Amino acid sequence: RQAGSFAAKVEDQACLDCHDGPVHHANQTFTPVCAACHSEHRGPINLHAASNQGCAQCHADLRAKDGAAHFVARIRTLQDGHPEFAALRGGARDPGAIALNHAMHMKQLRRDPSGTMVQLACGDCHRPAAVKAEWTYGDAGYAAARPSYLADQAALPAAAMTLPARRPPTGREFMVPPGYATTCAGCHTLHFDKRFSDGVPHDKPEIVHAFVVKKFTEYIAAHSAELRIATEAGPTVDGLAPASARVATPAQWIQEKTDEAEKLLWRKTCKQCHTLALPRGASLPEVAPAKITARWMPHARFDHDAHRGFSCEGCHARALKSTETSDILLPGAGTCKTCHAPGANHAESRCFECHTYHDWSRRKEVKPKFTLPALRAAGR
Repeated sequence: RQAGSFAAKVEDQACLDCHDGPVHHANQTFTPVCAACHSEHRGPINLHAASNQGCAQCHADLRAKDGAAHFVARIRTLQDGHPEFAALRGGARDPGAIALNHAMHMKQLRRDPSGTMVQLACGDCHRPAAVKAEWTYGDAGYAAARPSYLADQAALPAAAMTLPARRPPTGREFMVPPGYATTCAGCHTLHFDKRFSDGVPHDKPEIVHAFVVKKFTEYIAAHSAELRIATEAGPTVDGLAPASARVATPAQWIQEKTDEAEKLLWRKTCKQCHTLALPRGASLPEVAPAKITARWMPHARFDHDAHRGFSCEGCHARALKSTETSDILLPGAGTCKTCHAPGANHAESRCFECHTYHDWSRRKEVKPKFTLPALRAAGR
C-alpha cells in the first residue's frame, strides 16, 4: 500500500501463505473470504475475535447445500435469536441410569452408622481431569483397582460432530464423570458380610460373584467349626423351641452364605444406585449401562477453569432442588447472558467466544516460503 492511496482488499492467498483456514462445514453454501471475518491494521485488534456480522452472513438466514438447516436457522447474536441450549429444549431428560438425588446430597448427611455427619460440596464429586487433589470421599483401594468394565461403557462419548479446538485442551475445561472409586466409596460401602472388613469389587456381577465365593471358601477352610449351623425346631407344648443343629458340608455352607450375601447386594446395596434386571433363566443380574453424559454441548466451547471464581451453585442452581436422575442441571442460555453481553463491565459475548468456525481436524501444514531479511542481509 502507498500512503494517501486507498486500501486494496487482501486476497485470500496472501493469508494462506502463512495460515491454513480449513472449511467450517461440509454443507456450507459458500466459503467467505478471510477478510470478511478477520480485519487487520485497525489498531490493537485480535484477529481471532471475528465480528458477529461475519457469522450472521450465514446464520441470520441459515441454509445448507441439501436445502435443510438442521439447527436454528436465524441467529444474529447471543442476544438476538440465540435459542435455549439444545440439551434443555423440548423436555429433554438426562439418559443417565445412576440413581442420584442431588437435593439430598446437598444437605447434611449421615456418613456411617456411627452417626458421623458430613456436608458435601460440589467439588467433592465434580472436578476437571487436571485437578490432582485427593478425593474427599474416595477410596484408594478401589481407585487403584482396574474394573473389567471400560470407562466408555460408563460415560457416553462426546458427539462426533464436535469441531476440535485449534489448541490442545488443558484438562481443566470439563468435569470428569463421577466414579464410584473417587466420589462414592467413602460413604457407600460394598460390605456383604460381617466376617469381612473389605467390600466386594465395584465390577460386573460375575466378578462380584467370584469374589464372594472365594472369600467364603477361604474363610470356611480356616473356620470349620462354623459348619455346625444352629437351627430351631417347631414350638412344643410349653411354647419353647429347643435348639438343635445341623452340620453342613463346606459346599453347602459356601452356597448358603453366598446366596445370603448376594441377596443383600442385588436387592439393596447395588440397587440403591444401579438399575438391575434378572433375565429369564439367569442366576446373576444384568446392570444397566451408566450412560453418564460427558459433553452436553458438543457444538460449543466452554472452559470451567475460566469460571473458577464463581460458585458452582451460581450457575447450577437447579442442583439444589433436583430429586430425579433425569433432571438436566445445565445452566440455561439466560444464565450465560447475565455476564456475557455487549458493553462495558460485561464478559465477551461475540459468537467466537463459544463457537469454533474452522474445522481444525482438516488443517493442512503450510509450506514455508519466506526468508528473514536479516538472515538474507547477513549473507546466510
